[in-house]
Amino acid sequence: MDRFDAMRVFTRVVERRSFTLAADDLGLPRSTVTDAVKQLEARLGVRLLQRTTRHVSPTLDGEAYHQRCLSLIADLEDAESAFGGAIPKGPLRCEVHGRLARYFLLPRLAEFFAQYPEIDLYMSEGDRLVDPVREGIDCVLRAGELRDSDMIARCVAMLEEITCASPAYLDRFGTPKNIDALDGHRMVGFHSSATGTLLPLEFSVDGAIRNVTLPATFTVNSADTLVEAARQGFGLVQAPRYPLADDIRRGTLAVVLPDVAPSPTPVSLLYPRHRQLSLRLRVFIDWVVRVFAAA
Repeated sequence: MDRFDAMRVFTRVVERRSFTLAADDLGLPRSTVTDAVKQLEARLGVRLLQRTTRHVSPTLDGEAYHQRCLSLIADLEDAESAFGGAIPKGPLRCEVHGRLARYFLLPRLAEFFAQYPEIDLYMSEGDRLVDPVREGIDCVLRAGELRDSDMIARCVAMLEEITCASPAYLDRFGTPKNIDALDGHRMVGFHSSATGTLLPLEFSVDGAIRNVTLPATFTVNSADTLVEAARQGFGLVQAPRYPLADDIRRGTLAVVLPDVAPSPTPVSLLYPRHRQLSLRLRVFIDWVVRVFAAA
């Protein structure tokens, strides 16, 4: 293993805090990863990692060397990618909200693999908070306002939001003509895993946001279940328009209060600030941007 490959191994061990997980990420035997770090330590004459039976962490020298490795590897990959012969290849892990994956990415994924056949993509679904560095994830695609983070965030789309309900619900409770007419109505409650709270309905009125919380006899924590609950007539819901277009065309859901629609929801692609941006991640980011731009 050459020196730069050993540096790549070392940086992944530091990020994952584990020889085993780093080996899995890199597709190498654990013994190879261990030997690479030992050889680095012997060459440098310092201890780079503190090892226990359950935990691996960098020493002060290891942390300083890790930062230098990141810079050197990034410079090397920049130099290699500047030439036409560089081919994106290897494993790539992306965490994506399932609905975004199914509606936007999967229909065009064959195009991505046709262009980059040597990339092995692992796509996990979820909307939980993740630590990409510790969990070995290269990038995260999320919808919604972002919490403060030291990750780089690139906005790739703004999703139109609507308020809607089933015809059966509107027959029973009436169609509200304005926000003040919402008295007596109910909503399907949505419990946010990000905030741990029940989200109110949001309306844009004369450039300002007004939040309204209605009684909720049914509360969920899944976006797909929220929409199905609206179809079944359990109350008003707010959701992105794109997965509801067929319902609106068929008449199984109706848009209400369109003049005071919720503010659009941003979709962002996030990736670690201090990890070298591999060529395979760069081309994936560019592809995701193109997919949302076309949609």
